[in-house]
Amino acid sequence: MFSKLKQEVQQSMSRKGNCWDNSVAESFFKSIKVELIYRTRYERKEQAALAEFEWIETWYNRNRRHSALGKM
Repeated sequence: MFSKLKQEVQQSMSRKGNCWDNSVAESFFKSIKVELIYRTRYERKEQAALAEFEWIETWYNRNRRHSALGKM
């Protein structure tokens, strides 16, 4: 059964390091690094995690213009 399933699986990404395979995720991580992570020094992982959560919820999801929404 496993070999049958394995034969029917189609790989969705190509080689390691090809950023074009997942450009949406690559763009997101670039944005969070440039706009948040590289600008602040965190003393603890918990502080960084909270800052990331707040950035995503208050800025990235609500204020950023998304091309999927016609830049609205």
